[in-house]
Amino acid sequence: MSLLAIELAYWQITVIKLVFSIVAVLIPAGATVYLYLFKMVSFMQSRLGPMEAGPFGSLQLLAELGKSAQKEDIFPEKADRYVYAFAPYVVIVSSFLLVLVVPFGPNAMFANYDTGIFFALGVSSLSVIGILMAGWASASKYSMLGGLRAAGQLIAYELPMILAVVGVVIQAGTMNMQGIVTAQIEGEIFGMGALGNPFILTQFMGFLIFMVAVQAELTQTPFDMPIAESELVTGYMTEYSGFRFLMFFIGEFATANIFAFIASTLFLGGWSVPPFVTDMIGIEADSAWFDLLGPGVMAVKMLAITFVIYWVRFTYPRFREDQLQRLAWKLLIPLALVNIVATAVLKVVFV
Repeated sequence: MSLLAIELAYWQITVIKLVFSIVAVLIPAGATVYLYLFKMVSFMQSRLGPMEAGPFGSLQLLAELGKSAQKEDIFPEKADRYVYAFAPYVVIVSSFLLVLVVPFGPNAMFANYDTGIFFALGVSSLSVIGILMAGWASASKYSMLGGLRAAGQLIAYELPMILAVVGVVIQAGTMNMQGIVTAQIEGEIFGMGALGNPFILTQFMGFLIFMVAVQAELTQTPFDMPIAESELVTGYMTEYSGFRFLMFFIGEFATANIFAFIASTLFLGGWSVPPFVTDMIGIEADSAWFDLLGPGVMAVKMLAITFVIYWVRFTYPRFREDQLQRLAWKLLIPLALVNIVATAVLKVVFV
């Protein structure tokens, strides 16, 4: 890697990637918290939302960070101190690992693995370990129940998420995230290549299953059984305070954005725009210009998907535990298997 024709050492490249990964995780998380959690929901509920901290409440997020940083970091008397303290870091690290394989341009990505989507689905499971650590180490019945609920829910919904991605992998013929974007750019629908072939058109069932599974993975309403304030206070986070409590929320919102980036890559063409747009502006899809334009394109697609996530969160009531499990095992998984079989048959027939 070179910057301005200057060869960089490996440690310098690593530091640059680390800085950009922090930006790619934290800045979108803060933006969506303000835009959707503070403002969109307020307008949906006919109220103004935060208005005092900065213009139109734009500094409210900084006020929340400052408030949390000043609070005392409390450890329950019977808690396992080391496991209790380490749990939030396990949850937030999974978000930083997820962003590694997301391509933001032809060359703008942190790591280009041949099995990128396999890596992403694997590391997304790390958050379950952190949640179980928090629930067990807190020495609280509410936390323990929340942790067990989270484990059961995430195990149930990881399977339909993986099966939804299998259809995309079959159609693209690769597990490489950049390769999946390229397949959508170069693909055609009924012999027409003006739009490329964004997989949301041919894998719409997979997209719906993926989005429902993401909602459950994030423990967002209507899948918020692990938190369930009316039953478990705040579930596995009940005993946490101060900055560690804040880290769980950062992990939740950051992961929502990263999953939106992944959904954009798998189903919406990632950093690319339809071929007829590139023809109009006279820029090739693999041009270095898209290393600059690609992050903006991805940001727009991410905001569209996270809008749906938060819209659902503040619209539907919470499922019962039996309804939650029935939806995964009796509906989503069979539909995902049907989607895989249909994709495989059509792939053989038309390719």
